[in-house]
Amino acid sequence: MDSASPIHIFWFRRDLRITDNVGFSEALASGKPVLPLFIFDTDILSRLDDPYDRRVDFILQAVASLKASFQKMGSSLKVFHGNPKAVFKDLIAEHQVEKVFWNRDYEPDALARDEEIASLLENQQIAWASYKDQVIFEGDELLKSNGEPYTIYTPYAKRWRAKLDQEGLDFHQAKLENLLAFEDEGYFSLEELGFQETDMVYSSPVFDIQQIQQYDKLRDYPARDGSTKIGIHLRFGTISIRECVKVALENNATWLSELIWREFFMQILYHFPRVVHESFKREYDQIVWRNNPEEFALWCAGETGYPLVDAGMRELNSTGFMHNRVRMLVASFLTKHLLIDWRLGEAYFASKLNDYELASNNGNWQWAAGCGCDAAPYFRIFNPSIQQQKFDKQGEYIQRWLDDKAYTAVSPMVEHAFARERAIATYKKGITAAK
Repeated sequence: MDSASPIHIFWFRRDLRITDNVGFSEALASGKPVLPLFIFDTDILSRLDDPYDRRVDFILQAVASLKASFQKMGSSLKVFHGNPKAVFKDLIAEHQVEKVFWNRDYEPDALARDEEIASLLENQQIAWASYKDQVIFEGDELLKSNGEPYTIYTPYAKRWRAKLDQEGLDFHQAKLENLLAFEDEGYFSLEELGFQETDMVYSSPVFDIQQIQQYDKLRDYPARDGSTKIGIHLRFGTISIRECVKVALENNATWLSELIWREFFMQILYHFPRVVHESFKREYDQIVWRNNPEEFALWCAGETGYPLVDAGMRELNSTGFMHNRVRMLVASFLTKHLLIDWRLGEAYFASKLNDYELASNNGNWQWAAGCGCDAAPYFRIFNPSIQQQKFDKQGEYIQRWLDDKAYTAVSPMVEHAFARERAIATYKKGITAAK
């Protein structure tokens, strides 16, 4: 590697792929040799309490796959473990960096990080460019006629589809011959990053077209393998959102709706970053939660006495995944039956879900708690027994996760009718107090 010659850098983050990567393709088309970069950000990793974290293992393996692809082209992927600002200072000192490229992220912490890196580069008179990649429409691209952001899904989705029909999808090709040629270097182990090996096995994402075509018919039944399992790939960018939308357009409108929900919650987080810590409907922050620690522990362990709730929690604890229908039920149970603050449940999911994404996790938890972007009244409270009868009538899913004989002795921790009335009264009192 010639440190005297000017280079461009592409910074991989939530876009761990070559195919249809907007910022990466733009960097490679710029004319200068491109140094691919990935940083295991210590600011992020230090917040993860459990050393057994499948997400870190997934990233490590995905980055290794990316690195191997570049090695075939006589290049590699420069990988660091540290603070991004410190890493860039070292790179600037070592190389003649002319420009840095990256794809935009919309989470508050990521926006602050990127602003800090942009400021550093500008102070060093180094150009930079960021690109839209992980969404179809971002920021202010979809607004109401009065210039305000959408806060209800249905009109947002209608406008989203109309704009897509008008603009279409653009796919981006990477000119890998423009990668900077350099000798490969060593790589990190999970132990060196402070984590343990898990049962996560990374493989390149593949669409199961038959499954996607049946998505609307199977998605509500947890015993059926109706989930696409694409969530983790969208979270870390090992698949392109444009590829997903193209497949959805060709095969299943319901799956497309789920992809639009993802972007709806992202634009809510972008326009209303306060939702990370506050209810979207501010009056709901006046609710007096019970927050019983013993009951929260039973919910976390899957010992509430409601089989479908407990099966879901045990699936999450065992695998890092939970079926979406069951996610709605367990979230409703925590916030309505137990009157435990949605923020506690959101944080627990954040620590466990392989496909955890701040915007969707936050948005869905607020939806379940009734305090988010939802027109439904707060007295929508799922009955766990009815949900079980509707969506796991034969008990296949429950038997899969509650196979220990001791579970049959677990009694329901709260009676549904009592919990429902208590929740309605508590919510009503809190909302009234806010007026």
